[in-house]
Amino acid sequence: MAPLPKDSPPPPAPRLPSNRETDDEPKKSSFPASWVILILILTIGFVWMWQASPSNQGKRVDYIFVWRQAEEGKIAKVTYHGELLTGTWKNEKGTVDPEDPDKIIPANFNTILPLKQDDDLLRLLREKGVKISAEPQDPGLGMTLLLWLSGPLLILGVFYYMMRRNTDAMGGGGMMGNFIRSPAKKFKASEQMTTFADVAAMEQAKGELAEIVEFLKSPQKFQKLGAQIPKGVLLMGPPGTGKTLLARATAGEAGVPFYSINGSEFIQMFVGVGASRVRDLFRNAKENSPCILFIDEIDAVGRVRGAGLGGGHDEREQTLNQILSEMDGFNQTEAVIVIAATNRPDVLDPALLRPGRFDRHISVDRSNKTGREAILKVHCRKVPLADDVDLAAIASSTIGFSGAELKNLVNEAALGAARDGRDKVTKGDFDLARDRVLMGAKREEVLSPHEREMTAYHEAGHALLAWFQPELDPVHKVTIIPRGRALGVTQLLPNEERYNIGEKRIHAQLVFMLGGRAAEKLVFDEYSAGAEDDLKRATQLTRRMVSHWGMSEVIGPVAFRSGEEHPFLGKEMSEPREHSEATAHLIDQEVQRILVEAANKARQMLVDHREALDKLSMELVKAEALDYDQMVGIIGEPIPRTEHTLVSNA
Repeated sequence: MAPLPKDSPPPPAPRLPSNRETDDEPKKSSFPASWVILILILTIGFVWMWQASPSNQGKRVDYIFVWRQAEEGKIAKVTYHGELLTGTWKNEKGTVDPEDPDKIIPANFNTILPLKQDDDLLRLLREKGVKISAEPQDPGLGMTLLLWLSGPLLILGVFYYMMRRNTDAMGGGGMMGNFIRSPAKKFKASEQMTTFADVAAMEQAKGELAEIVEFLKSPQKFQKLGAQIPKGVLLMGPPGTGKTLLARATAGEAGVPFYSINGSEFIQMFVGVGASRVRDLFRNAKENSPCILFIDEIDAVGRVRGAGLGGGHDEREQTLNQILSEMDGFNQTEAVIVIAATNRPDVLDPALLRPGRFDRHISVDRSNKTGREAILKVHCRKVPLADDVDLAAIASSTIGFSGAELKNLVNEAALGAARDGRDKVTKGDFDLARDRVLMGAKREEVLSPHEREMTAYHEAGHALLAWFQPELDPVHKVTIIPRGRALGVTQLLPNEERYNIGEKRIHAQLVFMLGGRAAEKLVFDEYSAGAEDDLKRATQLTRRMVSHWGMSEVIGPVAFRSGEEHPFLGKEMSEPREHSEATAHLIDQEVQRILVEAANKARQMLVDHREALDKLSMELVKAEALDYDQMVGIIGEPIPRTEHTLVSNA
């Protein structure tokens, strides 16, 4: 073999052998056999009905000829079909054709009557002793065919529609074949326009997936060292954090086909369909390897077997067993990477998570300030921004937002600018959009003066207890304008990233939650039903303090299962309760004690700051909404957070 010239480029790195058909190969066209059978049945039915039509019984003759034959007594019997008359000659061999004596008219004949009620002919036939009968008028071949086919065609149409709903553009196979065919959406390598450059933030997750890309591009680097790439990658994280986007970017970066399917699409009402779809999906993936197969919401099909209320041998478990079997059947030369996404990794079957299946787990969490700013820049590429828009400031004020929520924030701001007829999106549009996302949309409801006053004191109670407790986040806005499902909202906005929460902050949070109810009792000497959500959230938080986080001196450092999980999702039905009835009663007593102490503290703090409570409530009734700066002008600066406070709640 001759050496390469010095200036020639190096040969391309070898890739994994591909089983995909090239785009230049002609696609095989096949006509479904079910349609051939249907057309054949329709043809046979059409011919049979045409032959059975009364108009095709015997030879068509003139009316005058029939009259003359009747006068001569040569007709044996006739049958009326409306305007059509059929009959039989007495001579079974037929009669001579008057127009051509050499021809014989067969024994059966038919003719068209000039009048539907021809009494003269009927009288003549009676006089000659002809046997007379009548049948319903023939509706014609077209109408008969329509009536005959309407029922079967309707049934076939409904059946075909149901089959089509369970198919996708993967094509072929006829109706029954399509029913068990995988509904996964296939994206060719040429259609993959998303790469890691389009994914803002999530650097750690992209670094983990970069190894998958490198294996698909240069497998020899790993194979020569005996390394095996993970068969499955599990993306775990809250909803809206970009798990699907990461999977598509991985396929686009590697330049391979991408199959996408939701876990719930495997499950059908017919037993065995889910397993058949899994087999078809993996068969297509192997035929088009190297490729990436993405299963979104895998917890819909991959939760713990034998748990829940579905029994031990339901359709979901058969589907899961087939997925496990298919992943075991992979070999390193096929290069099919399975990526799955879930926000409930705790309910997945352990067999899915063992080495050799989904053995690489990548956490996709909400981004920090830098990541949120990068995500905002991506979503604002096509949005004209005004000069007063500071994406860094918006990122600072959206702590805890996921990528999907940030995208929605930008879209809401753009919609607001469009409603107001502006050409650019301003800072005010983003502020209104953030309030809409956090607190809900405004409701056009007219409250009575008493309801407005009670709501104002309720929200002022919440706001004051956040204002005078430095452990809590700063008050962003308080409003008595009905939003979402609430009559009023007090919104706290964190000013720092937080990954943990301390006991002091939790107790302060409980006091804040019960502040609205305490203000109602203090001012009006009664409680309203509007505090239901506050009580519910406070009770849930307190119960977790006592039974999960060991924050009760009476219960001690113990974590109990609360029994609040849904049995359909996890292991609730298969695991017994971990504590006795006496312990459950003790937990209830501790929850009640902590809540009563928080309510008493909330009331005492409001009594100590009654003047500020009245001022803030009066201003709320007038203005309906107050922000941080306006509250400073009314009741002064909040209690500052000291270093001791920050350290205590870290």
